[in-house]
Amino acid sequence: MEITVTTHENVDIASPMLIALDIDGTLLHPNGHISDVVREAIDRAQAAGHHLVLATGRGLDGLLSIAERLGLTTGFAVAANGGLTIRLDRTAPDGYRFANARTFEPATVIQAALSLAPDVLVGVEELVRGWKVNRPFRPGLLNGEQTQAAVVDLCAGPACRLALSAPEIRQHLEALRTTGVTVTPAGLDWLDVTGPGVSKATTLERLRTKLGVSIEHTVAIGDGPNDIEALTWAGRGVAMGHAAAAVREAADEVTGTIDEDGAATVLTSLLRPAAEPAAAQPVEQPTKRSA
Repeated sequence: MEITVTTHENVDIASPMLIALDIDGTLLHPNGHISDVVREAIDRAQAAGHHLVLATGRGLDGLLSIAERLGLTTGFAVAANGGLTIRLDRTAPDGYRFANARTFEPATVIQAALSLAPDVLVGVEELVRGWKVNRPFRPGLLNGEQTQAAVVDLCAGPACRLALSAPEIRQHLEALRTTGVTVTPAGLDWLDVTGPGVSKATTLERLRTKLGVSIEHTVAIGDGPNDIEALTWAGRGVAMGHAAAAVREAADEVTGTIDEDGAATVLTSLLRPAAEPAAAQPVEQPTKRSA
């Protein structure tokens, strides 16, 4: 794979940028902590007029709780790995309004998953809030209330995302993809499913067009397999320093780990005058994936 150095000297960072921020492992530590350094960098980037977009695999409940903690009360956010876009609005009764839901019919992939792994836990994310499940997931694995339902009910309506959990279910990744949906691994025992062609990247592209931001003025920061397409899509894709090799290789550059407040380093670099060279990243020099 050809590696070339990527620079951003010609990007006028004084102009509004679309900054896509993963949550878990990027802003949020495994213990639920968000550092003051990251909070302050987000405040400054928002005050500078940039479009800060939380882009997460979390459902609506999990997304809204983090947006509130970060003081993000305006702008857009992407949930369910691209299946759902909301507009944060402090005047709305629940603090948000639906902008877009990219749904699909889940029956085929649910039946395929049950055939391949009969004991699989199936969660269908509701279009409003919460989940319908065939059996309860352990507390903390799904954000939002779980309602147990028969498989026929899980298959009945449109979904914006499925969660599939079973020992080593990742081995069935390609088989499930043949049903036509987007299947993203999130560990050996977990798969996330969205509609055909739906990912963080495709939904962020729609949002970019809506906001009128050029691709050169897009930044994505993430650490997981579900961030790979977004890192490839962005004009500047930045992987966290602790991310797996596949995630780092997909990015233009690598910042510090979450313990080193790597996301804050990137956000701070976007506040510098365009004529001032950006500081070197603390973990690796910027690299560019092959075309």
